[in-house]
Amino acid sequence: MKNLLTLKKYFVRYKNKLFAGILFILISNIGSVYVPIILKDAINDLQKAKSLDISVFRNYALLIVVTSLISGIFRYLIRQTIIVVSREIEYDLRQDFWKHIQLLPMRYFQNNSTGNIMAHATNDINAVRQFIGPAVMYSIDTGIRLVIVVGIMVSLNLSLTVYSLLPLPFLSYAVYRVGKLIHEKYVQIQEKFSELTTRAQENYSGIRVIKSYVREDYEIKQFSALSLEYLKKNMSLIKIQSLIMPILFIITGLSIIIVIWVGGINVINKTMDLGEITAFIIYLGILIWPMIAFGWVMNIIQLAEAGMKRLNKIFNEKYEVSDTDVTDFDIKDIEGTIEFKNVSFKYGENLPDILDNINLKIEKGSTVALMGYTGAGKTSFVNLIPRLYDVTGGEVLIDGNNIKSIPLDVLRTQVGLVQQESFLFSDTIVNNISYGLREVKKDKVVAVSKIANFDKDIMEFPAGYDTIVGERGITFSGGQKQRASLARALAIEPKILILDDSFSAVDTNTEEEILKNLKTYMKDRTSIIISHRISTVKDADKIIVLANGKIAEEGTHNELVQLGGIYADLHYRQLLEKELDELN
Repeated sequence: MKNLLTLKKYFVRYKNKLFAGILFILISNIGSVYVPIILKDAINDLQKAKSLDISVFRNYALLIVVTSLISGIFRYLIRQTIIVVSREIEYDLRQDFWKHIQLLPMRYFQNNSTGNIMAHATNDINAVRQFIGPAVMYSIDTGIRLVIVVGIMVSLNLSLTVYSLLPLPFLSYAVYRVGKLIHEKYVQIQEKFSELTTRAQENYSGIRVIKSYVREDYEIKQFSALSLEYLKKNMSLIKIQSLIMPILFIITGLSIIIVIWVGGINVINKTMDLGEITAFIIYLGILIWPMIAFGWVMNIIQLAEAGMKRLNKIFNEKYEVSDTDVTDFDIKDIEGTIEFKNVSFKYGENLPDILDNINLKIEKGSTVALMGYTGAGKTSFVNLIPRLYDVTGGEVLIDGNNIKSIPLDVLRTQVGLVQQESFLFSDTIVNNISYGLREVKKDKVVAVSKIANFDKDIMEFPAGYDTIVGERGITFSGGQKQRASLARALAIEPKILILDDSFSAVDTNTEEEILKNLKTYMKDRTSIIISHRISTVKDADKIIVLANGKIAEEGTHNELVQLGGIYADLHYRQLLEKELDELN
């Protein structure tokens, strides 16, 4: 139950509605348990009556109807309070979960699959909702009804009450043992469901690869195998759950047999009235549901405990990158001067340094290019500027301020990052490009699309800027996706623009036009370009060559060619490739 205790703040938020629901449960139960007393009196009057008086029994019947009606009305109000609260808490929990997920660092998403996260957002939250609503409602309802009914039974006949309740401790033990097994099985089921969801999500995302390599049958077999394992896990849980009801009916049935046996002897011996024994049997019948509900509630609690444990594991994840005590909220803007001071970075404690003791200053308004062989640390370098990751050593400064002192919103709205893999949402082109804006501005979208040399392509689509691009931009070519991503970054008018190999799918002629447009647009703004093409970086104010996480070379195009190092090697290789292409 310790994991479910974390829901306390949500219950406090809706305490007034919950209190009203408890009051309605009390009134409804008083009404329902009063009916057997009316029946008892009616049967006793019938036994004593020397002649049939219809009016007396009509009054009893009317009293039963009114009492049942009152009980039913308040039963309806119970659902309008407690069950409604469960849905409201579910909404709050889902919102908190979504907000928390959005704020988690990139590292978390690298180590956890999308399918696993989706399983938390669906099955686990639903299991918790079942506890908040039905489990809480029936727990309170069962508790109140049990106290009232047992109290009345004791007042009718103490010894018979003791006899009838003798089997119930065995019921509690049985439910406890079954509940533990249910908890273990549910954890296993949720883990298998995460695997199943992950497999499905990867298949949907990689459907083009699957079709390209004709692996449909293979994926069907893999998914079928996972589905079969998931089915077996569920069946093992169902077998255990199926034990609860028979156990409950057997034990409560024993109680009824005891009441009929012992109570019947008392009636024969004239120590109990027929009406009392009738009321006793009805009360035991009323207790059957609380006993069944008790087992059902225990089942729900075990499932919810397992689900909340998995959710708490995510809620306990730290915000590695966030505003802290050192954040200066008076900073509202940045200029664009970037400085790396003794910066080191690695992706985990036991992993090697990706960047090692980097020292570099990039002046406002300048264009700096990053070059190097694959795995040199170029992408890691630029990811530190918008704080997608924090440095593990040294510090990054912008305008002389440690970036940790700059509010995260201010920093990221002033840094335009076009990443290696262009991602587009399944929405219109205009909405994709204006994604970073607080409101859609069509004229700005058109302007930045022209700078990205994308406007002509857009106008060829039937719906123009209102064309739906499809999931992950499936209707676009690789070059079109990269230009759309560039336009999206330009739309926020960044003080710092980072292009992380973002022209790799664009032909050289189009690239030259884009770079020419950017030269005008990015005047007085800082630009950082990562590329494997010498043609992309040769006009930069400064070119930095990274190797093994360190700055190996630094200078202009001509200076680095004359140096005869890594950059010169890349330059001559590309010249050779170009000559071979021309010969072919």
